[in-house]
Amino acid sequence: MTPPPDVPVTFRPARTRAVLITVGVAVFAVLTLIGLILPVTGAGQRAAFVVTGLLFLGVLLLLSRPHVTADESGVTVVNLTTRRRLEWAEVVCVNLRQGDPWVSLDLADGTSLPAMGIQPGIAKERAVADATALRALAERYGTGETVR
Repeated sequence: MTPPPDVPVTFRPARTRAVLITVGVAVFAVLTLIGLILPVTGAGQRAAFVVTGLLFLGVLLLLSRPHVTADESGVTVVNLTTRRRLEWAEVVCVNLRQGDPWVSLDLADGTSLPAMGIQPGIAKERAVADATALRALAERYGTGETVR
């Protein structure tokens, strides 16, 4: 069994986040530049380029938001638009199966919660290590049930 990491610890898809933020800033800069240098008939057209760049950047920043933060009392899962705080006793199982887009937490109430902050997208080895660390924390502070 892998020893759990020191807490508090935050898991996030760092490479994916870096790519999303970099692309968002670059597209915003390019669209703003195009809006400023193209000959247009009015300020509204210029503003449309800038607003489009801001919207694109906003969507990519939203996609880069997910993370999972664990401490001694529980885990906080932040997905695209939601944040949920769980006590360790609520986390029954931490799953990351072959082909899963992100970790899934099986909860004591019989439901599951996606934890998008650990996703194997660009960095599969990192996601597996993060999932293993979260499992170890769930075993240490939670119910102690076997995880899959």
